[in-house]
Amino acid sequence: MNATDRTPADLLRSALAADPAHPLVTFYDDATGERVELSVATFANWVAKTANLLQGDLAAAPGDRLALLLPAHWQTAVWLLACSSVGVVAEVGADPAGADLVVSGPDTLEEARACGGERVALALRPLGGRFPQPPAGFADYAVEVPGQGDRFAPYAPVDPDGPALRVGGTELTGAELVDRARADAQALGLGRGARLLSGLAYDTWEGLSSGLFAPLAVGGSVVLCRNLGRLSEDGLAQRIESERVTNTAVLQAP
Repeated sequence: MNATDRTPADLLRSALAADPAHPLVTFYDDATGERVELSVATFANWVAKTANLLQGDLAAAPGDRLALLLPAHWQTAVWLLACSSVGVVAEVGADPAGADLVVSGPDTLEEARACGGERVALALRPLGGRFPQPPAGFADYAVEVPGQGDRFAPYAPVDPDGPALRVGGTELTGAELVDRARADAQALGLGRGARLLSGLAYDTWEGLSSGLFAPLAVGGSVVLCRNLGRLSEDGLAQRIESERVTNTAVLQAP
């Protein structure tokens, strides 16, 4: 990737320029049997639409703090890159009461109501489906995002030295995040075209790095597995073979 990339959004732009048809995120949920594969171009389109929702309808601005209450999921990865595109600080698992806005999955809605700002809910259903009954007090992401624009331009340039991510008590700027992702990729032996299978949760830096940022930093891809503990050893071996996995992170995760 380009040595000049200093934010996660920069990394995505470089990946898009290099090979838009290349797979970026392949997501499995072994509790539901769901499998979704997103090319760089498809993923970038979701990011653009989500960033337009964030900057436009939700009126988020650089430096605003977003409590991200979502599990390891392809839509969570989209939100992380959308936040980077706008300059919003993604605070993974943060207390919604102290956040400017909150993005919640179906299992954390009551907790998310503590946020006094905008609230968005994701059903996390297959194919990005909407809630059968929209939760009161929340915008349904699956309803709001399809009509957003396919191209995104921030109202203000994103500062690579401004805060970008907070997880597990650690806050990183965009530039620090990119540097750590590159270092992690090197430590994991990832190179261009690497395909990393990760069963780690998204509630630690290690999970976020292996499940998104490290592969993205080197032009690789991730096979992101939720509820991987439900898969048998033979099933895991078959997945590694069928998905042409070249590297693995810690496999058994909550």
